[in-house]
Amino acid sequence: MAKKNENNFKPFESLELLAKEKGISSEVLLEKIKTAIEKAISKEHPGVKEIRYKFDREKDKMSVYIVKTVVEEVTDEANEISVEAAKGKSAKKPGDTVLVKVDTKAFTRIAATTAKQMIKSGIKEAERSRIVEKWGALENEIVSVTVVRTDPKGSFAIVELNGNEIPLSVKDMIPGETIRVGDIIKVHISGVSKDDHRPGLKLSRKNKEFVKRLFELEVPEIHDGTVEIKAISREEGSRSKVAVISHDPNVDALGACIGPNRARISQICKELSGEKIDVVLYSDDPKVFIAQALKPSDVISVEINEAPALDEADEAEKKKQDKKAEKKSCFVTVPDSQLSLAIGNKGQNAKLAAKLTGYKIDIKPESGFFESKSEEE
Repeated sequence: MAKKNENNFKPFESLELLAKEKGISSEVLLEKIKTAIEKAISKEHPGVKEIRYKFDREKDKMSVYIVKTVVEEVTDEANEISVEAAKGKSAKKPGDTVLVKVDTKAFTRIAATTAKQMIKSGIKEAERSRIVEKWGALENEIVSVTVVRTDPKGSFAIVELNGNEIPLSVKDMIPGETIRVGDIIKVHISGVSKDDHRPGLKLSRKNKEFVKRLFELEVPEIHDGTVEIKAISREEGSRSKVAVISHDPNVDALGACIGPNRARISQICKELSGEKIDVVLYSDDPKVFIAQALKPSDVISVEINEAPALDEADEAEKKKQDKKAEKKSCFVTVPDSQLSLAIGNKGQNAKLAAKLTGYKIDIKPESGFFESKSEEE
């Protein structure tokens, strides 16, 4: 059996095929590969200052060389070569430079692994750049997509966007929702995935930004800036709280968001697969804002726990404390009959209010007879 000719490997043909497969310019890919080679050479030959390449596309060959200076006495093996050793390389005298071909087969395993990792990393980076270039204008926007396939186990769906099929992971879907082939749904484009095996467009129906963009889509006053969303807290698939403020005294922020006959808020809830939404008024006064955040419960009073003044030593110590311990807190008094409403099912209302305002909230009834209930983010 004839021995396989290793010279049959065609780097540029392989490069073109890889570039076509990944949808990346072959020149961009070549630069990534050159960077990987240089990293690998630096592992095998530390201190090398200059590397050159010779590409023969017609013969489909690629050669890599280290540039070395001819010297009488070698003191830097990485970048110098003796007159005697250089004779066979057409060098005439000290000071000339010669190209010493690198035998890539002689790389150590570490160098080879480095090259492989760098090439893979370079390909992913190039793929990511291509995706950003193609879809960058849609980042942080909401788009409508068509469901073309679903996984029988429910772990993902494939949706079509502008003729491209893109996966939508179950972790980015609204918990409990059912997506079927042929459904037209809205998704938020949150960017390009970084940790996936292969970079791709990241879609989500689960993040808070999705809720914000839905409001901008359905409420003209939010889209034009008359009404502003100041904060959102969300338990996906169950309930969200949205704090809004109007910058026009003639525009009712709550009314604008709810819409005539609740048409606007109903459409948003429908897109969120029935998730409930509390729209509340934002206030720069934390007491007023906390009371609003606990809607639909009434609030009798809010007492903010003010942090004592700290000297420099105490301030330094405070910075070392756990973030949770530094959280601002308050006590809220509600009517006895509304204690359960204020706390919510499994503490949900108080928890969402705490996330919305940034305050740890302790709720107590007006009568004072209660079992202490503390909710925090």
